[in-house]
Amino acid sequence: QVRLVDSGGGSVQAGGSLRLTCTPDGVTYTAHCMGWFRQHPSDEREGVASVDSNGFTYYDDSVKGRFFISQDNAKNTLYLQMNSLEPEDTAMYYCAADYTGSTPPALWIGYGSSPIVNYWGQGTQVTVSS
Repeated sequence: QVRLVDSGGGSVQAGGSLRLTCTPDGVTYTAHCMGWFRQHPSDEREGVASVDSNGFTYYDDSVKGRFFISQDNAKNTLYLQMNSLEPEDTAMYYCAADYTGSTPPALWIGYGSSPIVNYWGQGTQVTVSS
């Protein structure tokens, strides 16, 4: 059974940094696309960043220049480096993986995005205090 294990969340002050990690368990081949989403308790899900199998990256404007998505193909692991964190970044963060190429990675980005995803992580909470 395949699952995504995401971790690395925590509580930081504004201006701080965190690195989220997502490790697929039960699959060894590279996904067509992987990405990070976040959701506030009373808000729509927001696609934050995505990366395709060629390494092309896509970002929401709200995080561009502060967040950086990367993947280590040797370790089959996805990362999200988050710098200059703001209170508005507070949310539950989820990683996602698509192994069928159903949705172009650019369409993973933004509020209300609904890509076809094969697997979701369980979520990791990020809290940024002012």
